Amino acid sequence: MEQSDFNDAHFLKVALLNKNFGGQRSIIDLSFHLNPKECLGIIGPNGAGKTTLFNLLSGIIPSTSGSIIWLNQEIQKKSAVQISYLGIARTFQNIRLFKQLTVLENIRIAYDTQLTYTPLDALLRSPHAIKEEKKSIHASMELLDLFSMTSLAYEAAGGLSYGDQRRLEIARALALRPRLLLLDEPAAGMNEAEMNKLMELLRWIQKEFTLSMLLIEHHMPFIMGLCNRMLVLDFGQLIAEGTPEEIRQNRRVIEAYLGEEEKNEF
Repeated sequence: MEQSDFNDAHFLKVALLNKNFGGQRSIIDLSFHLNPKECLGIIGPNGAGKTTLFNLLSGIIPSTSGSIIWLNQEIQKKSAVQISYLGIARTFQNIRLFKQLTVLENIRIAYDTQLTYTPLDALLRSPHAIKEEKKSIHASMELLDLFSMTSLAYEAAGGLSYGDQRRLEIARALALRPRLLLLDEPAAGMNEAEMNKLMELLRWIQKEFTLSMLLIEHHMPFIMGLCNRMLVLDFGQLIAEGTPEEIRQNRRVIEAYLGEEEKNEF
């Protein structure tokens, strides 16, 4: 699957972003950029503001101040639906599938947002509605085939293994045809073998779909093995930015997050 080449040097820019919850500042004057086709990792201790940042980028909550510029337009005041239409999709730390629906139906829910028939077309089963539904099923099955999940198409999503549920959630996000994929702790709850398979899958996705990724993850070998650049947050502030090797050796990061004992893990 190919998409048009990216023309923007930094197609995502965050500038002096702030988020206050009551009197508490969760994100403080945060600025960074994301390059086309880049995998950028975000780490930090619990409460550092990582998921809050994802919620701001995906339109789940509004910012207090600052700007989020995506493909040369500000999006910090747009809704989650509007932002998804602009090419930003996300997954969640806690998997959010429609577990009572089938694997195929979960994918179709994402594809159906791109169909053009009206509710009246659907009610009357018009030729246009039938054609669009066939298109949705075909595209969904193609995507499941890419993920080697066609044999599970008619299984209930809630009956899948944890690893397969995570793969399905990522596949559903890709059905929105994003240019940027936000992944919130995708390896949470996985053993080492599952994490290795997920790392291979994400590398394949980035190449196959020619997209960029923004990744939150606590498992350091996983995120450092996958991302070419990293940001470190602490109490809502950016305290370090650089390559995995630079982050690994950063004294402030070691003191604030990794700790001397955990440094040797890498």
